[in-house]
Amino acid sequence: MSAQNAIPTFKAEAASAFVWDEDNLSGVVSSSIQDPVTGTAIHRLSHAGIEVSSRAGFERIGMGAAGEFLIFTTTIVNNTGSGLSIRQGAVGVDGHLALPLSIVLTKKGLAKKECNEAWELARLHCFSSGFFPNQGFFSSHSSSEAFTVTPNSALTVSFVTKDPRNYSLLCSVEGCYPKGTMRFSITINTTDFVFIWTGRALAYCGR
Repeated sequence: MSAQNAIPTFKAEAASAFVWDEDNLSGVVSSSIQDPVTGTAIHRLSHAGIEVSSRAGFERIGMGAAGEFLIFTTTIVNNTGSGLSIRQGAVGVDGHLALPLSIVLTKKGLAKKECNEAWELARLHCFSSGFFPNQGFFSSHSSSEAFTVTPNSALTVSFVTKDPRNYSLLCSVEGCYPKGTMRFSITINTTDFVFIWTGRALAYCGR
């Protein structure tokens, strides 16, 4: 910018964030319950008629391939009188940004580039086994897409990504789990709902 030119105008939109287990005076409430079917943890954030529940899991990519899939499934219950706009948030894994994968029912008919970047739903055991619902997915090809939750209804959407780290599993007599801490967020209207997961708290839903 130059001082000789007209004074520039900057515009910014106000935004806020609610972080699980970091309740403040804004009225947000954190809680955690155990899923009676799977025995895994469900984290919840509630505020002003909006309840957001998050579940997290992982599975190995497959035979002959290194790495793990990290899966975050979120259910938004709208008990307000207006619709909610749900947008893709972000996943941070020990400071590494993890982008969502493109999840498709089938690769048939896709262009070569799209085919190489997509993952078929049937190959993800966490969903094909019914451990996680496969109702909707955030995708790397539609980061600006918004889901809508109408009043007095609910929506479940999942975020699937690859662990961006190498050698991310830590094994013991209790099993193998991702190391470190994951931060998953989802944007509802202009507010980020952020859930913090330790690797040990993630459910293993692979084969």
